[in-house]
Amino acid sequence: MKKFINGICVEISGCGEPLFLLHGNGETHHIFEEAAPLLAPHFTLIMPDTRGHGESAPVREYHYADMADDLLMLIRALELPRAAVYGFSDGGITALLAAIASPERISRVIASGANTVPEGLTDDFLQEIGTQHDKTGDPLLRLILEEPHIDEAALAGISVPVHLIAGERDIVKPEHSEWLARTIGCPLKVLKGETHESYVIHSTMVAHEILQIMGVSDR
Repeated sequence: MKKFINGICVEISGCGEPLFLLHGNGETHHIFEEAAPLLAPHFTLIMPDTRGHGESAPVREYHYADMADDLLMLIRALELPRAAVYGFSDGGITALLAAIASPERISRVIASGANTVPEGLTDDFLQEIGTQHDKTGDPLLRLILEEPHIDEAALAGISVPVHLIAGERDIVKPEHSEWLARTIGCPLKVLKGETHESYVIHSTMVAHEILQIMGVSDR
């Protein structure tokens, strides 16, 4: 079932505890097409296209705080008391910000490939994005270069359960993921041989990781 709520396109399927699936920069909820059938028997899946992405209303600029506000707006609009959130890359950043802002609305965060400052990304990746931005002026690329800047004390104060996932060959620096896990006080699982997106985009692997973290058997 597809809905449009305040300009945000949302695909809803399945039944059970509400679980948001948040895509990354420049993507849409369709990256979860392979994972969703494994999750839908256990959860009500809520898969938005982030503002300015996919079928959602266009915007002229992007900020993670606005994306977090959109997430919380959707939880309220759908009349959900609380919801679990899985976020990939930009989606993981969004999920962490929402947990900081309104922990009463978020039951759990699973964030993969998330950074809390631009410098948490590898130098090579930032250089590549900077070169592309110089050529195109794409505001989505500017977002990567300029945000986020999440306060360490705010991260340490997150009161909901958080699980972090990263690929062994992620564009997020390993030391940054390790620091983030220590700061929040949460588990970090590093997936051997995986890149930033290889286990998420059009993959069933992310579904198995989510089911394991959520304590649901996928057999």
